[in-house]
Amino acid sequence: MYHYDPATALEELSEEATLPNPVHLRDMMLRKRLKPEESLELNRMFTEYQKFFGETQKLGKQILGELTK
Repeated sequence: MYHYDPATALEELSEEATLPNPVHLRDMMLRKRLKPEESLELNRMFTEYQKFFGETQKLGKQILGELTK
């Protein structure tokens, strides 16, 4: 299960094209001891990830909604 292991999450992403939930990704970031500059950069990237993840979910729901009609 990828929830707490970034290496497993990366492996699953490569194999199944599934993205980790932002909540789990944030947890992975919090568990890693990062230097301040690393933390800032990853937080910037995470904000973008979270935005696009939400947009992708919305589009996926729209597509699935159309397919279920």
